[in-house]
Amino acid sequence: MQDKLEFLLALAREKHFGRAAQSCGVSQPNLSIAIKQLENLLGVPLVDRGARFFGFTPEGERVLDWARRIVGDMRAMRADVEMMKQGLTGHLRIAVVPMALPIVSRVTTAFAALHAGVRLTISSNTSSEVMSLLENLEVDVGITYLDNEPITPLIGFPLYRERYHLVTAADGPFGDRQSVTWEEAATLPLCLLSPDMQNRRIIDRSFAEIGVHIEPALEANSLVVLLTHVRAGGWSTILPRIVVDPLGFSSDVRVIPLVAPEKSTLIGMVATARDPQPPLTAAMILEIRRLSSILTELA
Repeated sequence: MQDKLEFLLALAREKHFGRAAQSCGVSQPNLSIAIKQLENLLGVPLVDRGARFFGFTPEGERVLDWARRIVGDMRAMRADVEMMKQGLTGHLRIAVVPMALPIVSRVTTAFAALHAGVRLTISSNTSSEVMSLLENLEVDVGITYLDNEPITPLIGFPLYRERYHLVTAADGPFGDRQSVTWEEAATLPLCLLSPDMQNRRIIDRSFAEIGVHIEPALEANSLVVLLTHVRAGGWSTILPRIVVDPLGFSSDVRVIPLVAPEKSTLIGMVATARDPQPPLTAAMILEIRRLSSILTELA
């Protein structure tokens, strides 16, 4: 039964019979037969199919929810038994929003020091992608925003608050200031993340609250692109200090608090609501809770 549910999850993830079969290491006919057997067992059609995959029926969507729960629990059970045999080992997959990437090494390094037998994989994803990857059991935990968009049915564990700063040239218009207002920042040539990133949506809302609409001079989906443009001169961006500090900007660049209003958003870890949690996820939750007070002071 579990293999059939795994095939269903793969089809939900890939939305294509051939790619789903390839990801499961089986032929497309074998995957189709297994899903048909599941439909016969349950007595309802699960997939809206023709010459290609069109989606799931309402019954299929309901079964898909159960499949995620059952497969997740089966994987957690196996991991729990494996831990009893040989300690905490395995592969922990972490999806991280771009704005948290510069500080995620603090989390993973501390975790690895305690659990040397665990292999870690980190991917950079938008906040909506983090939720989707967790829902489809493609990652084990995520690090994302907790208080701007709903995270249900996931559970969240606070890590730190990011506070927004203007990152600008020291010899620029505001380079000698101790603080800069959002309205003043809007007058600069800004390079910002693209609108599909939650950080950008937060920044847009902050400007909208004071009645300002911005048109960035440059947009990118990469934090590296923003930072290299600021270093090149003539550009400014808006970032949390906790993200900028580990990157070691020279004295030519200032990181200045943005005020009127002062804004902060909560970053934390999200995981599937499951009791008990899989061993690797449970160990990461403990580490997140330990580090939260340390990172809060740095932010």
